[in-house]
Amino acid sequence: MSATEDPSPKRDGLFRRTALSLLPPTAGIDAVPLADAAARLEALERQVQRDLRYLDYPMERWVSPRETDAGEHIWDVVVVGAGQGGLALTFGLRREKVDNVIALDRAPEGREGPWITYARMLTLRSPKHVTGPDLGVASLTPQAWYVATYGETAWEQLGKWPRGAWQDYLIWYRKVLDLPVRNGTEVTGLDPEGEMVRVRGHDVATGAPLSWLARKVVLSTGIEGNGAWQLPNLPFDDIPPERFMHTNWEYDLGKVRGKRVAVLGAGASAFDTAASALELGAAEVHQFVRRKRVPDVNPFRLMERAGFLHHFADMTDARRWRWMMAITGNGQPPTQDGVNRCTAHDSYAITTGVVWTNLRMIGDEVEITLSDGSRYLCDFLVLGTGYTIDLTQRPELAPFADKIRLWRDAFEPPEADQGDAVETYPYLSGDLSFQEKVPGTAPFLKHIHNFTYMATASVGYSGASLTGMKYGIQRLLDGITSFLWLAEADYYLGEIEAYSDLDLDTDALERVRARTERSQETQKDFAQ
Repeated sequence: MSATEDPSPKRDGLFRRTALSLLPPTAGIDAVPLADAAARLEALERQVQRDLRYLDYPMERWVSPRETDAGEHIWDVVVVGAGQGGLALTFGLRREKVDNVIALDRAPEGREGPWITYARMLTLRSPKHVTGPDLGVASLTPQAWYVATYGETAWEQLGKWPRGAWQDYLIWYRKVLDLPVRNGTEVTGLDPEGEMVRVRGHDVATGAPLSWLARKVVLSTGIEGNGAWQLPNLPFDDIPPERFMHTNWEYDLGKVRGKRVAVLGAGASAFDTAASALELGAAEVHQFVRRKRVPDVNPFRLMERAGFLHHFADMTDARRWRWMMAITGNGQPPTQDGVNRCTAHDSYAITTGVVWTNLRMIGDEVEITLSDGSRYLCDFLVLGTGYTIDLTQRPELAPFADKIRLWRDAFEPPEADQGDAVETYPYLSGDLSFQEKVPGTAPFLKHIHNFTYMATASVGYSGASLTGMKYGIQRLLDGITSFLWLAEADYYLGEIEAYSDLDLDTDALERVRARTERSQETQKDFAQ
């Protein structure tokens, strides 16, 4: 056995542990930028521009500008969401010479996505060497930025990406590529207008109404983009709103200093929020878990293979369903880092195999009734209860949610699997576009693409997963540019048929032909 192998039983089979996976996840998290980081980043930015010039073929724009009869501009693509997925897609479209594109995000610039808003883990759980937003441009890779900022030694020592550093990378990525993003924009509706979609919204700061008319719309709205963060079915109306939070809400956890905190859930966000509360001075944190054991095997790691990431969509519905059951059946474990942060505190406790059955206020305390009949008193509740998949809860999708085809409409699972949450996932086409539940009732749906985690059942990892981003981006690019090209093809056919620009100077050939003809005539005369 080599020194890098783990002797535990879990090393057998497909879950072998490597030296990289054994590196502590927080290793190198305290790295500081090099003294000359600014100059190194300037050099990297110049390299990015050189690389893009070297790769800039074909160079010609090919999508004709369009406007309505009333003179309104028509966008080729509107991307809703300017986190990592929305930014990468916008870059990919520009590389395909589709630049009549805009990305919209409700957050202020630099605060898009979860990384510095409601995320409370110390690091990403993805491998540090993951790629995706770069779309194959080496100088745009996360590693290139990190090395320029912190140095090669810091990269070698790094366990996993600190979430703040990842956000800094995305901010740099947007800046160096000069991507077209409008921040402070809340999208509230998608209305069909003929063969196009009207994207409606408002300016977050002023409330002023806004709209864009688009040929294609891409929803890059994260995990919650297909429903809402979920609260358990308990009487929260009886609990003051300042006494509870969902783990995926922005909240100042400094307010729990000196308080008793009860946490519900066993996912990564539950452990991360529990750890943050402890680190910020909570008097005690007690975590309650429905399962008798916290999951400790992560099947998602198995899927970090090109075959799965690239070709999941090529499988039959039945095989994709079986894969989804294997992936989601046992739950995804919390991170080792999250568990370590909690268990380092004597004021942390955990009870498994119970659920909360009731809540009520007793004086200034919150009383939780547990499924074993016991009660627990605390000051604050943390709900790590995930999200519900319900398209009617998304304002932009609600008006036509009943027309969208879901997995339960397309596939009848085995009896043992019926009722599983995957049945509520949208059943998407290969280009991640929605399908109609009843053909002919909502043809505009083919122009709305769902680039979120809920695309997983249809096409595998895509927009809400960093590990599958480059494969999901390519699927989207192929689908969108195919549609745009087919709309242009007749125009360019006419251009080709009328094309008369000279590509060859034939004067020298003509002189040789004339000389050859004269020579042949002379030979004929001589023969006579």
